[in-house]
Amino acid sequence: MQLQGKTIVVTGAAQGIGRAYAIGMAKEGAAIVAIDRDDCAETASLVQKAGGKCLALVADVTDMKSLEDMAGRAKSEFGGVQAIVNNAALYGALRGGRFDKIEEAQWDACMDVNVKGIWNCCRAVVPLMREAGYGSIINISSLAATYGAAYALHYAVSKAAVIGITRSLARELGREHIRVNAIAPSMVLTPGTEKFFGGRQDQAAKAIAADQSIPENLHADDLVGTAIYLASDASRFVTGQTIPVDGGTVFL
Repeated sequence: MQLQGKTIVVTGAAQGIGRAYAIGMAKEGAAIVAIDRDDCAETASLVQKAGGKCLALVADVTDMKSLEDMAGRAKSEFGGVQAIVNNAALYGALRGGRFDKIEEAQWDACMDVNVKGIWNCCRAVVPLMREAGYGSIINISSLAATYGAAYALHYAVSKAAVIGITRSLARELGREHIRVNAIAPSMVLTPGTEKFFGGRQDQAAKAIAADQSIPENLHADDLVGTAIYLASDASRFVTGQTIPVDGGTVFL
């Protein structure tokens, strides 16, 4: 198993893609710390049914104190943290629209969760990675950042910032053997996507798939293999990279 002996924090793990990461990485031997603003008990149950260990915690990525408490619980329960998947993001609750009609409160909330949240999570877990002598930070960006997204400027900008965080932290932390990479998915069919697009989801999904070299829409499980690779020792010389998982839409 590729992740045996590693403890991995997965943020936004109560449902959707975060839950898929937690289950898939547990199947590869990792102990999972599943966190979300919502209850992760169902995710923990599914991880355990898959034969894994899971500590489910309620934590808010915008609240540094809750993340520090999470890191302390992870250390006491599993001895430390060797990887994190920074998956939590404001997406489904956002309202799209022309750039000059986006509400300022929505813009600020998007930056707070999607950008500051990753900074907070890294501040919470990097000390444990330093104790371990290595680590892997996996940030979740988006096709919105690499291709552009009309009528979703707040989301696209926040996900572009994720790439900036990834590249800068990779240079800062590399000498401590802490790697930092990003995954940039195309549209993934999840409850959050359905909520964001509303009645236009089918139309948007068809248009996005048609622009891909592999003209099919992604599901949550399609992202798990890339995350496993980035958390594993197989990628120990890979850092600062943004890996598109987008069916061949953007070639970086």
